[in-house]
Amino acid sequence: MRILQTSVLLAAASFSALAQTPGPLAASIGVFNNVKNNVLRSADKVSDELWNYKPTPEIRSFGELFAHIADGQYEFCGPVKEGKPTTMDTVEKTTKAKAAVVAKLKEAFAYCDATWAMLTPENALQPPVPGGRMTRIGSMDFNTAHTFEHYGNLVTYMRLKGIVPPSSEPQKK
Repeated sequence: MRILQTSVLLAAASFSALAQTPGPLAASIGVFNNVKNNVLRSADKVSDELWNYKPTPEIRSFGELFAHIADGQYEFCGPVKEGKPTTMDTVEKTTKAKAAVVAKLKEAFAYCDATWAMLTPENALQPPVPGGRMTRIGSMDFNTAHTFEHYGNLVTYMRLKGIVPPSSEPQKK
């Protein structure tokens, strides 16, 4: 049932994006915007008191997951935007406080938004770096999948703490 609900939500997001952004990249952009919005809304729902919560000691905390998602935006969007692998101080290793991580997360998503804006039907199937095996759209879609993977972690953490994840909230009419 959950898979069906998720599929319907993704399809709805894609169709909504198609209505707003014409062209063949619209569906991918719509799915990215869906997960981006869910992650940012999740950050708003996690209190400062829960920021360092880990279901078990071996895995990332809420804060570390949000920071890891920020890092992923640069890892996957960077080569597409810059034409070369990007390097940066990792958010996960250097930023701990909620306000700072959320600010970095917003910057990272804005970086990918700008990268999406650079894609065209003509360049989307080209490799982002010379000799690369993946296409630009492939790298961008992989980033979306990676972000969804960790949004799934966030959903589990929120459920364990009695928080309703953004993707499960009742739809406003």
